[in-house]
Amino acid sequence: MSAPEGRGSGESRLRGESGSRGPRRRGGRWEAPVDPPGVLRLFFAVPVPAAARDRVGELIDRVQGEVGGGTARIRWVRVEGLHLTLRFLGPTPEDRVEPLRASADALARTAAPFEVRLSGGGAFPSLARPRSLWVGVQDGAERLASLADALTEAAGECGLVLDTRPFAPHLTIGRTDGVRLGPVAARALEHAADGLEVRFDVDRIVLFRSFLGGGPARYEALHEARLGA
Repeated sequence: MSAPEGRGSGESRLRGESGSRGPRRRGGRWEAPVDPPGVLRLFFAVPVPAAARDRVGELIDRVQGEVGGGTARIRWVRVEGLHLTLRFLGPTPEDRVEPLRASADALARTAAPFEVRLSGGGAFPSLARPRSLWVGVQDGAERLASLADALTEAAGECGLVLDTRPFAPHLTIGRTDGVRLGPVAARALEHAADGLEVRFDVDRIVLFRSFLGGGPARYEALHEARLGA
């Protein structure tokens, strides 16, 4: 299964401002980016419900066990935090949170809940040189893209300048940049996810704050907007 074209992410910045310092590599390890006071690292996403998370967690366990006897240092995401990213906002001034909440509420009122089907797996940018591992989105991809486009427009109205790469829905489950067995993990995922089918209902948009450093990223839900409410 080929990688999605584009990743639907990319940092934002306030018009006229330069933003935060990005990640740096030091001593063979990546340092978490440093944000100035009053700046929050934000993104909009659809949370994956518990039953679907359990299925994806089983897939992760299987792949991990098949690579290097379970010793490969793949940076798997926290299963409890699995989500489908709609729009990565990046370092965002704290005073933009309230307008972003209001925008999410307005959008959610106009959108009905829908079903998503996860199927297949792959790596970005390629299986041979993977940086991230993902599970694909089949059914519901167009509806997710529609939400992502609307959120991009809303963020612009809140004064944020966003990356314009096209949105391609996918569920990131691990990162393998710098991992010697990364290509092996990517092939193992492609094989293990063959025939995978996980369905769940999308009924909300969540504005998350991410905390980087000290292991896998951690997320805090700042606001939840229920579709059709």
